[in-house]
Amino acid sequence: MILQALTDYYQQLSLRGEIAPQGWGQVKISYALSIDSEGSLQQVICVMEEQTRGKKIVMTPRQIRLPAPVKKASGVLSNFLWENGAYLLGVDKKGDPEKTAKCFTACKELHKKILSGVDSPAARAVLAFFQSWDPGKAAEHPALGEAMEDILKGANLTFLYEFQFVHEDPGIRQAWDQHYASEGDGGPEMVCLVTGEKGPVERIHPAVKNVRGAQSSGAALVSFNAPAFCSYGAEQNLNAPTGKFAAFAYTTALNHLLADWKHVYYVGDTAVVCWAGSGESGYQDVFGGCFMGQMPAYYDLGDLEGMVKALCEGRSVCCDQQMLDPDMDFYILGLAPNAARLSVRFFLRNSFGAFLKNAQAHQERLKIHRPAFERYDTLPVWRLLNETVNQNTRDKQPSPRLGGELLRAILENTRYPATLLNGVTLRIRAQRNITWGQAAILKAYYLKNRNEDVPKEVLTVNLNSGCGNIPYILGRLFSVLETIQDAANPGINATIKDKYFNSASATPAVVFPTLVNLAQKHLRKLNPGTAVYYNKQLADLMGKLPPQYPARLNLPQQGSFQLGYYHQTQSRYQKKEDNENE
Repeated sequence: MILQALTDYYQQLSLRGEIAPQGWGQVKISYALSIDSEGSLQQVICVMEEQTRGKKIVMTPRQIRLPAPVKKASGVLSNFLWENGAYLLGVDKKGDPEKTAKCFTACKELHKKILSGVDSPAARAVLAFFQSWDPGKAAEHPALGEAMEDILKGANLTFLYEFQFVHEDPGIRQAWDQHYASEGDGGPEMVCLVTGEKGPVERIHPAVKNVRGAQSSGAALVSFNAPAFCSYGAEQNLNAPTGKFAAFAYTTALNHLLADWKHVYYVGDTAVVCWAGSGESGYQDVFGGCFMGQMPAYYDLGDLEGMVKALCEGRSVCCDQQMLDPDMDFYILGLAPNAARLSVRFFLRNSFGAFLKNAQAHQERLKIHRPAFERYDTLPVWRLLNETVNQNTRDKQPSPRLGGELLRAILENTRYPATLLNGVTLRIRAQRNITWGQAAILKAYYLKNRNEDVPKEVLTVNLNSGCGNIPYILGRLFSVLETIQDAANPGINATIKDKYFNSASATPAVVFPTLVNLAQKHLRKLNPGTAVYYNKQLADLMGKLPPQYPARLNLPQQGSFQLGYYHQTQSRYQKKEDNENE
């Protein structure tokens, strides 16, 4: 299903000329070797581009559409018209001159095989270059001077002839297309699982690049290399027979998606890409704004919310001059690095409108009073994951599996993973406080994963002063006790929250008698008016409690306590903000 969806996506982009045709692909090139009609190297031209990264401007390789790269599983295999210095010039700094010589020879033989019959000045110039070039004298060549350091590090090179890229020559392009169509990797004749057509299948598929954490040279999405997976004697990729066109199409489409950094989203270690059946990018823009907090440059939050509302209601909308159809097939793929291979964390298919409805339901569950200092209006997935890890440590990565499980739960509108609640609970205990994001997660979790110890009257956006849930009232009471201490001792370094928050939420009967007695001492330090105000709050809350404090609160009840504390605390800050605005 994944390969079929990617192949269909490739065909949609191919019809509009937005993706490389069969046999071609995007390659990162740093330098071009400018040669004359005799094949002599005249100069090395830098083709890198300036790119802004943070506050710095750096030079990065240029993406050029060139003959498709070969899969270099092992051994010596050369690409056509482009390569690194070992293949094109016979130089590198790996310390294995014998292998370097083999690389240059392999590259020379490949170009001789493809270009020998081509009647083109550019083709003859390339052949003359390989015939006359002496790798042993490369270090002395004046044209290589400034670029030599990058070339030795493995920078990719291509050819220029008369200041035009050689691969743009019609005769050379035709020769490559014929060679690519006739070449195979020796796979047997089988029925392609993607197209259903019978013909030679590929033993090794092209590499998938740009997945963070995977090998920089590329990783395999389809790969079988252990006896346990090689059923019926089908080795390499023959367990998933894929024809040459389908293998090229799905890898090219996936590389196209992963190279579009604006539409690649990371949830933990999982790279998330998405696409619409029609191939239009507007769907990806709305998905990024709705799920990942990545707002399209040409819309603000109000525009996005209006579009999402219309799509959820089944109405088409215009996004960047594209009409978005809520019934359009939409695909979401999550890939995680696994050495030389990629793990599929999830693959989801639904209508675009259905995904948006699930996203809106998730955002509704998350709604809870937002502190004024928070920069974000909503909580994207990455913010939720950040709430489960200590942001003061060097390694801020959440659990690798949690990201995929959470995103899948949101997109399919199913129960949230228990690991999300566990992660948030551990953070609250460690920091002895509850943030906006953590409170939102607790609310959303128990709204979706219903529990009788966390009634709906607890799961409100703002403070529910009429709620009779005992753990919720205890959380509110703890917040009031903390406020009294803060009023009596302004600027105190350690409050009761730092010392007693965890024990108060787990064993109230042990802690609260001490805290209430302490509060009475604090009240004596306050002026009479303030003391009366806080005494009324204490009396109101304690009047709702039973004669005996609960001995223990279980995990869901602790969630109610934490939400009560959060609501009461935010209510206090909200009153301060309202007074300042009057």
